[in-house]
Formats: sequence, C-alpha cells, structure tokens
Amino acid sequence: MLDKELLDILVCPVSKTPLRWLEQQNELASKASGLAYPVRDGIPVLLEEEARQLSDEELRAL
Repeated sequence: MLDKELLDILVCPVSKTPLRWLEQQNELASKASGLAYPVRDGIPVLLEEEARQLSDEELRAL
C-alpha cells in the first residue's frame, strides 16, 4: 500500500492529473492519459516508457 500523503501529491507525468491506486495490480493509473504506472518495491515508477496502456474496460472502471 502506498502512503496516502504520497498518493495525494503524485500526478501523471503525461496528463498532469491525479493518479488512482490500483492495489490488486500494484499500479497507479491515470484515466486522462489511459496509462498505468508500476509500483516496484513500494516506489512508483512514473516513466511513460514503463507504463502500460489501460484497456477500455479498465478505463471505464476508473
């Protein structure tokens, strides 16, 4: 689990919008950019080249 205070200040580097914590996937997701960023060893990897594209179904669920 990510610290709530950290999550409150993190934004997507592409869209500059807030990120949502996807606990089961261990990712931070941005609906605006449609990207999900991995969290490795508790550290968010907010690099566009490390992100994966969210599916239409995942975007609707955000």
